[in-house]
Amino acid sequence: MQYFIPIKITTLLFFISFSLGLTLSPNALADKLNYQLAHINKNIDVDGVLNEPHWQQATHVAVNYQDEPNEKGTPPVKTDAYLYDDGHNLYVAFVAYDPDPSKIRAALRDRDTLWQDDTVGLVIDTFNDERTGYEFYVNPLGAQGDLRMTDTDEWVSDLSWDAIWDSAGTINEQGYVVEMRIPFKALRFAQNKDQSTWGFAVMRNYQRDVLYQLSSTGFDRDIKCSLCQFDKISGFNNLAPSKNLQLTPTLTALRNDQKTQVPGAWDNGDVDTEVGLDLRWGITKDAVINATINPDFSQVETDSLELDVNTTYSIYYAEKRPFFLDGASYFKSNLFELLYTRTIAEPNIGAKLTGKTDSHSYALMFADDDNSNVLLPSNQGSGFASLNDKTKAAVARYQYDIGQQGTIGVTSTYRESSDYHNTVLSVDGSYWFNQSDTLNYQIAHADTNNSQFLVDNYNLADTQSDMAYALKLTRDKRDYKLYATYDNIGEDYRTDLGYQEKVDYEKVGFGGGQTWYGDEHDMLTTWSYTADWDKTWAQNGELLEEEYEGYMTFQGQKQSVFELGLLNRYENYNGKFYNQNIGYFYTAFRPSKDLRLSLYAEYASRIDYTNEQLGDVLTTQSQAVWDFNNHWQVDVRHNYSHLDDYQGRRVFTANLIDFRLYYKFSMRAMLKLILQFEDIDRNEDAYFYQVSEINKDYGSQLVYSYKINAQTLFYLGYSDKGYQDDSLKSIERDQRTFFTKVSYAWQL
Repeated sequence: MQYFIPIKITTLLFFISFSLGLTLSPNALADKLNYQLAHINKNIDVDGVLNEPHWQQATHVAVNYQDEPNEKGTPPVKTDAYLYDDGHNLYVAFVAYDPDPSKIRAALRDRDTLWQDDTVGLVIDTFNDERTGYEFYVNPLGAQGDLRMTDTDEWVSDLSWDAIWDSAGTINEQGYVVEMRIPFKALRFAQNKDQSTWGFAVMRNYQRDVLYQLSSTGFDRDIKCSLCQFDKISGFNNLAPSKNLQLTPTLTALRNDQKTQVPGAWDNGDVDTEVGLDLRWGITKDAVINATINPDFSQVETDSLELDVNTTYSIYYAEKRPFFLDGASYFKSNLFELLYTRTIAEPNIGAKLTGKTDSHSYALMFADDDNSNVLLPSNQGSGFASLNDKTKAAVARYQYDIGQQGTIGVTSTYRESSDYHNTVLSVDGSYWFNQSDTLNYQIAHADTNNSQFLVDNYNLADTQSDMAYALKLTRDKRDYKLYATYDNIGEDYRTDLGYQEKVDYEKVGFGGGQTWYGDEHDMLTTWSYTADWDKTWAQNGELLEEEYEGYMTFQGQKQSVFELGLLNRYENYNGKFYNQNIGYFYTAFRPSKDLRLSLYAEYASRIDYTNEQLGDVLTTQSQAVWDFNNHWQVDVRHNYSHLDDYQGRRVFTANLIDFRLYYKFSMRAMLKLILQFEDIDRNEDAYFYQVSEINKDYGSQLVYSYKINAQTLFYLGYSDKGYQDDSLKSIERDQRTFFTKVSYAWQL
């Protein structure tokens, strides 16, 4: 009987999606403009100077609307965009006028780090499905940012997607000029059409005391979807045939040194040289095969540290490895993260197919893994465990577009070794009742056969099998938002290729808020409040948590944000209830065009999970980012936390410093220094078991990089790690690595 409800819900949602999806989907907007793309058989020098005479024959699009802070307001500056194609590439130029070019905010940037600068951009919906698109942004000096985006529930950008394209920018007396050349082989679009129509918008972010977001479209805040409001551009009917084949050989060399005793002498390791090959083949205009042999999956840049103190759940780290990033959005389901590729730690071979044909999207991936990790969750905490075995992993997803905005999808993941397997099968989707009201749903079943190693070392049953399902209903209007959620995650539900940090619970939640808007010149440009309630039970009916939260948010001049919130949480931990009261505020602003500051502070009565008692906690998180000039940048982050028990004794004091210094020789060449230091000082008398009073960790990294594009690059670097505990008088380094990496992308 435990599967009766999920099966009935699945049947009902299938019925709703297929029987009503075509009749209740949003109506097409009547005021869309349709442009004809100019076709010109001429290339350009991508130098940020519009000196080619054929730009005068390009399709002209004006940026006529202000979207933020004012809805469909008048832009404070003039911007013109020009577009054409030559059968191989899409060319885009922007002329961004500025009454005072000295106030333009820009610097030499690494890829995808330009979001605090003035930028111009193109967003294109190549399948014209009003669900997915590509974003291309350039700052006034030519720095690139590219993203993959989805719009099935709200605008969600995926920063990890990288394409190979060209850009340049120059600042002049009238403002700045940007040129882009985007190869069609970098995009995916409908196959076998004599003439295509794409949704598109040209945009500009004008960074002054307030952030002005300008566009050619003019978005209606009462309409939840953005792509459905885009204008259309037709043409693309002279695309030249291409092999669309990319080969990227990689050479990596590194040496790891360690100390067998600390303090002690270094044990120098051997130089380990690896040669790998990545292949990307666009078998059609809308489908791509990726394959990798002996890949280099090393992390070139260290992850940002998080304070791992007084928490019972594992820390989430974003994926950065190129093989997993290309086409990653095709694997994403609606409400559950069924694929978390950081669990595939050391694959030696991998292949995947991703694509879209008409209303059908599909994705398939396979990988061998020599160092497999899985997340073991409960309703009290979670942690990663090693499988101590090589595994094979496979993932498949299919999605069908319903009506104008709805979707329904099926995902399956599978992981196995000689005496272990984990299988997940899921159905998910979204349904749009109208332009503001949406329903999202997902149902999944997981089946696990644990290896003897897991049974013996992690106290698991031989087999585990369970269900999970979730619903989310939202109304998103210009002036207010309402939402309701329901989650039911079985005790034995496990997604070993995904990320599900908490199981064995049932949760309901309701919330909403209201927003008011000022003028662009007002002290406050927007202000709002949000209130939320949720309640969580274990699967046996025992109350786990009840939470009330409310907060107010204000935005204004100097690009300032201020948020003030209160939260009450009644939580069950290991059979005992704790009443926690939490007050917090967050603020961020730009006192000058080159400096950004932020601060989060919280004072709360929180659970001391180690000693199972209630304590008083003070937490702060601060950050400063300063561009000294176009070449130098410093980014400093400091996290602080301390906890006092009910007797007033200090339990621990924790500090974390993450310092990053960048010097950009040019748009391609950069030197980066990263220093990380964590210090957790524990009071031995405040713990009921023996702990180390001194807990210090140190890491540093120095990297020189030269990047021609996202795949053609060179790295040379050094990193080390060290620690100190009660047995050491100071921090001692115990690991160091020297490394270099070269890769080159051949496009055929």
